[in-house]
Amino acid sequence: MKILYIANVRIPTEMAHGLQIMKMCEAFAKQGVELELLVPWRFGISELIKQNPFKYYRVEKNFKVKKLFCIDLTPLNKYLGPVSFLTQAISFAVSAFLYSLFNKVDIIYSRDRFSLWPITLIKNNLVYEVHQLHRSSFKFLFKKIRKLVVITKNLKEDLIKKGIDGNKILVASDGISLKDFDIKENQEECRKRVGLPQNKRIILYTGHLYRWKGVETLAMASKFLGENDLIVIVGGIKWYLSNFKDFVKVNDLKNVLVVGHKDYAQMPYYLGAADCLMLTGTKASETSQKHTSPMKMFEYMASQKPIIASDLPSFKEILNEANCILVEPDHPWEMAMGIMRALNDAELSKRISEQAFQDVQKYNWDNRARTIINFINN
Repeated sequence: MKILYIANVRIPTEMAHGLQIMKMCEAFAKQGVELELLVPWRFGISELIKQNPFKYYRVEKNFKVKKLFCIDLTPLNKYLGPVSFLTQAISFAVSAFLYSLFNKVDIIYSRDRFSLWPITLIKNNLVYEVHQLHRSSFKFLFKKIRKLVVITKNLKEDLIKKGIDGNKILVASDGISLKDFDIKENQEECRKRVGLPQNKRIILYTGHLYRWKGVETLAMASKFLGENDLIVIVGGIKWYLSNFKDFVKVNDLKNVLVVGHKDYAQMPYYLGAADCLMLTGTKASETSQKHTSPMKMFEYMASQKPIIASDLPSFKEILNEANCILVEPDHPWEMAMGIMRALNDAELSKRISEQAFQDVQKYNWDNRARTIINFINN
């Protein structure tokens, strides 16, 4: 089987989708697929783009990465606004259309609906991986696609409600490369490595700081914790990071440390440095409630540290009371109480950590790729 994977993203990128795409391309190739990943040629607006993507994401070089021409005005978005993003997206979609027109493959696969839409006019071998629903549902696109892959059961149910045939939809949660998180360093050594204090109980969150992630609730929970408890926030880009730092400052949150984005290779050591790990969300967002399958959830489970998670349907497709502590979303006090349970009840923390580690074993990229290929072929 030959797959053309179209991704309108910078590779490498600070965004989680870059990791997911590269890991899935590697996993597809391990299943005997001949795969080529198409990405846009972009200006060096980030130092990351200069790095070797295979080394950065720790993936085997068993597939090709090809950069296509696009009109990249995104460095000027401060002045051009949405025009810069639209210009880049349209020009890349045209390049991907032309490339697919003159290259014969068995499957064209993508997470990018904008790039797929023009290809539906000439091809019928498309597979669309859906990670969230947009206001513009592209119902026409969904009906032209051969198969759909979604990351939660709720996404499938919502697509069926929009009139999409459920038989062409596969639910495949995100996953993890377990070997990347198999480290030998203990907690003290991990803290030295990432520069975190030895004399604090560390409550760790990793990932982005979009409002629908609900991280503000975690920050406010710090007001109900002790002076020896430190909430560490790893992640965030551009204005989201700046806005979150302002939020911490305005609310005078003394025991919250925001360290910003860190490379993927450092994440196992940040997790290893923690006493407990936070998975936050909000009822105010449908994406947060129903449509997300965050990779950090699986990374947390692999770390063998206790997880405190917002009690939301999206998370509960994987998590439950046996493998984490569930707390009411959007309530700092409830979140603080969940944190205290994890920090003060060693037996509980050990039990849920061990169960989470057992549960995560099946959520690896190879299993996911194998399931998707079988679904496509059938």
